[in-house]
Amino acid sequence: MRMLAAAAIAAMLTAGTAAAQDRTGYHAIAAGDLAGAEQRIAAERRIFPDRPELMLNLAAVYAGGGRLSDARALYAAVLDRPAVMMDMPNGSVRSSHYVATIGLTRLSPIASTR
Repeated sequence: MRMLAAAAIAAMLTAGTAAAQDRTGYHAIAAGDLAGAEQRIAAERRIFPDRPELMLNLAAVYAGGGRLSDARALYAAVLDRPAVMMDMPNGSVRSSHYVATIGLTRLSPIASTR
């Protein structure tokens, strides 16, 4: 379930071209290669530590790997910065705050109705 949530968040993100998506770890996450995605994103974050698409995808990787507190911290870091409008794969445009909020929501367990 966490893997699906991580893939869903990652699928929301794009940087425009396929090559740019590769730099954000998008394809690796979609393929289920969380370790490869983490390596790719970490390399990009050494150059661009505050890019929200990198932070959001790394948070998705962490969530998919069960590192929920690390994912939560990255989503919170995105929310602490100014919102950035980002192009999504489906052609829509979403703010980095919107995507981070969705990510945080997916980390929280769904309350039981019993």
